[in-house]
Amino acid sequence: MFANAALRAALRSSAGALRLESGALCASLSPRLWTCSPAVLSAPRAACVAGSFALPPPVRHYARGANKKKAVPESQLSDLSPTMLKKDFAAVPLAQTTDDIVRRLLSLELASHSEKLQLKTEQLIAKVQRDENDRNSVEVQVAILTARIRNFQEHLRKHHKDKSNKRRMLMAIDRRKKLLKNLRLVRYDAFEKVCEQLGITYTFPPEYYRRATRRWVVKKAFCIKVFKEVQKQKAEQRLKMKPSLASAETAKTKAADTQ
Repeated sequence: MFANAALRAALRSSAGALRLESGALCASLSPRLWTCSPAVLSAPRAACVAGSFALPPPVRHYARGANKKKAVPESQLSDLSPTMLKKDFAAVPLAQTTDDIVRRLLSLELASHSEKLQLKTEQLIAKVQRDENDRNSVEVQVAILTARIRNFQEHLRKHHKDKSNKRRMLMAIDRRKKLLKNLRLVRYDAFEKVCEQLGITYTFPPEYYRRATRRWVVKKAFCIKVFKEVQKQKAEQRLKMKPSLASAETAKTKAADTQ
């Protein structure tokens, strides 16, 4: 028991000596190493504790590039002025003389997207129609399909997973291609006018199109190889038949001479 008490007293005295030595060592060091600089104190989340160094937080995402905004093409409805009247009220003379509040209600400022699209379609029809009462010609149908196709394209840029509207757009494109093809064969001057006024670039369809699968490519190569072998055999047969034909011709000539 006395030995345990003596051991505890010795450990306490050694711990006190270590504390004194560490305090003297800390006092002897330069105070700059143990103080926080103003830059460190001003940094966010900088911890300044006595006897420890305070470091600024690490900078994250320093190698990530800046997000660049994609250039979005302008809508076909962007050239419509908000002060224009709707289609149903454009020909009404009373709508031109009403007050500002009623005129604002009848204008495109508060109109829906379908009403704006309807007015844009009328503008495209007015560019290509044959006369004022023309509503069923090929040129008018092409103008209506063009406005519809551009509307689908703008919609699919925002909602690219809308498969039903994408299918409707492709059907409208095929329909317009057929109309332009027939118009080009019948009235080429009207075809050029429609393409120029509506801004359509007509591309000629391929004469023959087939999906080049691996099986089709191998089959085509095999058919070409067989065709070349057949032509080679026919050429050899012609060369073999030439002497016999020549002898037959000489025999005919001799028989004719004897007669």
